[in-house]
Amino acid sequence: MVTPTGTLRKPTPTGLLRLLLRAPLALYRLRLGSLLGKRFLRLDHIGRKSGIERSAVLEVIRHDPLSDACVIASGWGQSQWYRNVTADPTVKFTLGARKHKAQAMRLSTDEAEWELRDYGRRHPMALRKLAKMMLGQPLGGDDREFQELARSLPMFRLVPEDGAPAGGAHS
Repeated sequence: MVTPTGTLRKPTPTGLLRLLLRAPLALYRLRLGSLLGKRFLRLDHIGRKSGIERSAVLEVIRHDPLSDACVIASGWGQSQWYRNVTADPTVKFTLGARKHKAQAMRLSTDEAEWELRDYGRRHPMALRKLAKMMLGQPLGGDDREFQELARSLPMFRLVPEDGAPAGGAHS
């Protein structure tokens, strides 16, 4: 289903798939999130209705090692974390053993397309799987398909405040 904003609203995973996708949160809760390296991060955000802190583990589309800024995508379209971050872009994220406070900034379609092309150069198999999941067909590589994927895949840039970790490895 496509929402009025043009993003896909995919049904959220249930059952075994949901359990598998949430398993990395256990690693972060055990302070073992660094085992996931810099390909995944833990995003802590505030529930738009409950006001309670929520968490999700997401794949990092791109990481800047100098600033620790990251680009993330909502592979399930308008997921819960996407809607929460849209309502309140003040977030915290943990990358490896480093925690940061940040603002989540939604990427434009042009920025998202550039990030997807760059990601595809670095991780071609992962991009093919993402495109098949989001578009329902393999990505052929033409401009129209990349533009459609960029329009339907909400992406955010997380820029740490002051470029410094928030409280070190275990705060």
